Amino acid sequence: MSGSTFTSPFAANSNPFGSDGAKLQTTTPSGPLLNVVEEDENDAITSPTTGSFGNGGFRTPFGGDSPSDGPPSSVRTPPNPDSYPAQYNFGRRTSVSAESLKPVADVNDNWSPPSYPKSTEQLKRLQKAIEGNFLFSHLDDEQTAQILGALQEKPIPAKDIKVVTQGDAGDYFYVVEKGSFDVYVNDSGALQPGPDGMGTKVGSVQAGGSFGELALMYNAPRAATVVSAEAACTLWALDRVTFRRILMESTFARRRLYEKFLEEVPLLSSLTPYERSKIADALETIKYPPGTTIIKQGDIGQSFYLVESGEADAYKDGQSESVKHYQKGDFFGELALLNDAPRAASVVSSSEIKVATLGKNAFARLLGPVEGIMRRTRYVGVVSGVEDVDPLHAP
Repeated sequence: MSGSTFTSPFAANSNPFGSDGAKLQTTTPSGPLLNVVEEDENDAITSPTTGSFGNGGFRTPFGGDSPSDGPPSSVRTPPNPDSYPAQYNFGRRTSVSAESLKPVADVNDNWSPPSYPKSTEQLKRLQKAIEGNFLFSHLDDEQTAQILGALQEKPIPAKDIKVVTQGDAGDYFYVVEKGSFDVYVNDSGALQPGPDGMGTKVGSVQAGGSFGELALMYNAPRAATVVSAEAACTLWALDRVTFRRILMESTFARRRLYEKFLEEVPLLSSLTPYERSKIADALETIKYPPGTTIIKQGDIGQSFYLVESGEADAYKDGQSESVKHYQKGDFFGELALLNDAPRAASVVSSSEIKVATLGKNAFARLLGPVEGIMRRTRYVGVVSGVEDVDPLHAP
């Protein structure tokens, strides 16, 4: 160390780097070892306890503390919708809703579906007009009759009368009995002022056609404008509340009927009310004309049946004499839920019959295997029909 000299920069408590960017000097025999120079930094970050904290140029990744972010959101000027680009947010889904209804059995308001007079020919035309519509394809005869009775006549006396306006909330479904109607769609999604405000003509509806069916499900905005193309047109209208009330009342009544029937099935006697209601909702209605074989002896059973209306008879081994008679409230084929054994008898409708049916697979999806249901209460000594005396199951 005798060959080098070192001058301490800390003498007299001085700034080791000097007050004005002084150089720190070290020397070696060969010359300067290192030159350290302090550069002034405009460091604006201050202590959080000082009054000037946050007033500098420090920015978070979200820009929350920079003065360039502008005023708080509570005092900012709201955006101007006119500055949005064309078709902005046009594809966004809008919420839809429908009225909340309760069955008559719950509210005791003695509601009954309205009925307006119609000729036989009018009823035939109206039934033909709605039978291909998806909203009416699943209705039974009673529901269809109520729907047809509730349709109300709406005469359209002149041409160019707007029956439906694009963008408005829909509440009626229409069936065209006489005349024709043109359909227009505006790309903006609503009717606009001016001679071309209806938009482009996309089609027409003739006598026997219908439009506005989505209004029967919810109050979604109308997707098009419909105007009369000629004078003296005739429409039949059905409002959403009436349609939903008819379906709800009939469905509610049918569920109660099915639940009552299911209570009489010994195999399902241990079901809770909730489980019974699930089965009732899953039952499907099928109609058979007189003389139809509903189940055939020897076939593998896949479904069981409840008789809603009409009559049927059970026959065994090709005999002409009935071994059991079925009428409203009776059931048959219930052992199909338990096993895949062949049918013990044939059941043939003796009149037009309407049955509610449920398959084994559907039952298992709802409540699991029937064996689990049977473990609750043992299925012993039950007289439920011809399948009890099936020789194939004799001990």
